[in-house]
Amino acid sequence: MAPPRASEREPAAAVGTRLERTAERYLSERGLRTLARNYRCRGGELDLVMRHGDSIVFVEVRYRRSRAYGSAAESVDRRKQQRLLRAAEHYLARHGEQGRCPCRFDVVAVHGPPEALELDWIEGAFSA
Repeated sequence: MAPPRASEREPAAAVGTRLERTAERYLSERGLRTLARNYRCRGGELDLVMRHGDSIVFVEVRYRRSRAYGSAAESVDRRKQQRLLRAAEHYLARHGEQGRCPCRFDVVAVHGPPEALELDWIEGAFSA
């Protein structure tokens, strides 16, 4: 069967949303509780904000169909980390009660074709 033409492919935004929901289910099954999805502010966006025990977890979901140009986790470079930090500061400023909790930044790296996805949860992927 021939690959789908560009006009028949799922739009990138829809793929991103679907993969974020997949990552959210994966983390929920491991005891995390969702506090916010796609939190946006001027400084950036947080894919997921979750609670894990007494910690607030800011989760970045990254996808690479192939590792040919580096892994999904490697794509969370210093610039992206700085944007996530700014967005997390904004979130915590707006949710004062959560600002007193320990925080961490996790990455869920998703690899492979849609029919055979692999998820790699990296707890504490980087620190502030």
